[in-house]
Amino acid sequence: MTGDTGREIEGEPTIAVTGAAGYIGSRVIDQLQSVHPEWNLIALDNQYRGQVNSVGDLDIAHVDVRDRARLTDALDGADIVFHLAAVSGVDDCEENADLAYEVNVTGTNNVAWFCRKTGAALAFPFSMAVLGDPETFPITVDLPRDPLNWYGRTKLLGERAIETFAEGAFPAHQFMKSNLYGDHVVDGTVVTKPTVINFFVNRAVSGEPLTVYEPGTQSRNFIHVKDIANVYLDSAEQLLDELAAGKTGPTAYEVASDEDPSVMSVADTVARLADEELGIDPEVQLVENPRAGETMVEEFDVDTSKTHDDLGWEPTHTVEESIRELFRRQK
Repeated sequence: MTGDTGREIEGEPTIAVTGAAGYIGSRVIDQLQSVHPEWNLIALDNQYRGQVNSVGDLDIAHVDVRDRARLTDALDGADIVFHLAAVSGVDDCEENADLAYEVNVTGTNNVAWFCRKTGAALAFPFSMAVLGDPETFPITVDLPRDPLNWYGRTKLLGERAIETFAEGAFPAHQFMKSNLYGDHVVDGTVVTKPTVINFFVNRAVSGEPLTVYEPGTQSRNFIHVKDIANVYLDSAEQLLDELAAGKTGPTAYEVASDEDPSVMSVADTVARLADEELGIDPEVQLVENPRAGETMVEEFDVDTSKTHDDLGWEPTHTVEESIRELFRRQK
């Protein structure tokens, strides 16, 4: 939907990032500083899983998205909000179910309500966990939602809330992202997360076996954290145009690579590269799967053409080269 008048931004735009101390948020801040040093930035995090306290010369304010009054004050003046604060991952959400609800649902509603009141644009990742077991391929944002776990359910509630709040009030980009991997460096600090590939690399370096949950044939699509950060930069530029044009309502995009190997084949690749780069020969072990709510499909290809066409985004990192880079850093 396009309104009659757009949002007039005096001077340079102000971009706010929640979850700015985290795995994705810190990289987004770094990218924004590098590409658009003239933009004004607001960085917020409650440091639940934070890994840095500042990025460049920007200090990260200690603000919790569950505190609506304090959040509203902290976001004051924002033209775009990247809402990246979340309790993420199947295990973390299952073990901290109340916290996951409060952050992923209530916190997201608080951010979306701020955008509705002020007209600020919003970008939000909602994860492929909302799909459950896809029945058709390639995967797109138009597939039915049927989450298998609490993480996916909380993200689905966030997605639906933003759709409701955005209509007629502000433009929103919602990113259905695939499985992240890789790390990045912020002011000398290596920022990482124990995602599947990172977990395998760390175990190989530590001389531990690479444990693959049964059956091992389950496929995943993998996307590097730096490629994820780049989509937010493209999104910001597009959202500024949408604000100027008076556009409102949500648009959903797929963020994925063209690599969707089985978990077992990823473990085998990590084992091979550990040997080539470090002379380590880790064992790959198939173990009982402790997770009940996990996608078990054996293909996971994703159609990202809409994201390429609308935002001009392209992933640039490959799984093998990134694993090799992680091992070479150990040298």
